[in-house]
Amino acid sequence: MSKIETMNPATEEAINSYPKMSQEQASDAVEACHAAFLEWRKKSHEERAPYLRAIADKLRENKDELAELMTREMGKLLKDGKTEVELCAQIFEYSADHGADMLGDEERVHGDGKRGVVTYQPIGVIYSIQPWNFPLYQPVRVLAANLIAGNGCILKHASICTGSGLRLRELCIEAGLPEDLFRVVLIGHDVSDKLIEHKLVRGVTMTGSDGAGRHIGATAAKALKKTVLELGSNDAYLVLEDADIETAVKFSVIGRLYNNGETCVSAKRFVVADKVYDAFVEAFVAKMSEIKMGDPMEEGTKLGPLSSIEQFETVRDQVKESVANGAKVLCGGEVPDRTGAYYPATVLGDVKPGMPAYDDEIFGPVASVIRAKDDEDAMRIANDSRYGLGGGIFCKDEEHALKLAREHFDTGMVRINSFGAADPNMPFGGVKDSGYGREHGGFGMKEFVNAKAVYLPS
Repeated sequence: MSKIETMNPATEEAINSYPKMSQEQASDAVEACHAAFLEWRKKSHEERAPYLRAIADKLRENKDELAELMTREMGKLLKDGKTEVELCAQIFEYSADHGADMLGDEERVHGDGKRGVVTYQPIGVIYSIQPWNFPLYQPVRVLAANLIAGNGCILKHASICTGSGLRLRELCIEAGLPEDLFRVVLIGHDVSDKLIEHKLVRGVTMTGSDGAGRHIGATAAKALKKTVLELGSNDAYLVLEDADIETAVKFSVIGRLYNNGETCVSAKRFVVADKVYDAFVEAFVAKMSEIKMGDPMEEGTKLGPLSSIEQFETVRDQVKESVANGAKVLCGGEVPDRTGAYYPATVLGDVKPGMPAYDDEIFGPVASVIRAKDDEDAMRIANDSRYGLGGGIFCKDEEHALKLAREHFDTGMVRINSFGAADPNMPFGGVKDSGYGREHGGFGMKEFVNAKAVYLPS
């Protein structure tokens, strides 16, 4: 039987080895999860909520251990891992606090003033396919919403953070969650496709690349399974003519380097109006040049390794191809002679269509700077992308920025004069090749429920 091997990307040392499941074993997990769901669905939202709060408590109790595990598995800065654990605890608490209100029955009328009820009922086992960049947060945002909705959950985590997925399940069980309601399957893509088709899997949610999303979406569609897909992006952050340069530079550096640059909704393309281009680029490059790589376990480290040697090679090659096509390296871009999947903070200028730095998603600490003629041109360039997950606007006139965000920015999320990844109270998701469906803010709770119409005669 083949195995899953995990490796520390900072040291290139092996961490652990896990046997893969057979198709029969994975199918057994689905059947056990469905059996647990049949009991779980009988509980009210108020009865489910304490389980979620207990899981939040368990996460906080084990914050240091979880953060260290994530850092060892995929190179995340230790401090960012602790922040991630806290966010996960908040997501469970948000779901517990708001589930009953958001999923409660709605009174309607039908016909000639007769009573109607819309009731949101759970549908069964939800199959969650998640990536490695946020080993705890990615599965949690699916799990919390579906547990409060009354569903069961099967997790296929990215292989490089297998330990994080298994530890999350252990803590859920320690918190009192029924043992089979949340299962983790250690399988390859071939068995995964078979699980999507399993008669007891009622919905599929996946976070990852747009290429993987197309495959999973097509496989699920053939089996008539609903999907939620949160895919990649090359988010544009606009620096408009009246932007405060200091603010723009501060959040641009944070936005590009957060989580070692491995965030789907991070700042990637910086579209700068000609009027402020020189001032922004000079200050931005200076700040990016100061960023030093180091051990992600050490408190003062600003930039750790990429998640794997494979990811390092992908980023390296995307930069090489962009430079070969005319991009200019303004800082970074030199591969260090050291052990580990380290890639330096890099800024590319003269970025044009036809380059990976313009067209694709570079999932690492590489910023693409694009000159725009004016504010209108900057907005055009921002939307000149097959993606549409997030984006940002730096502009002193917040009402003007709000109008652009509301009416013109073709993305699911927009940040104004700031940067952030996710908030439990705000919807998360994108448009175009960045996928469809929403999580957080209560929206995720209703993605995999049956909005059932009940007509009463009086």
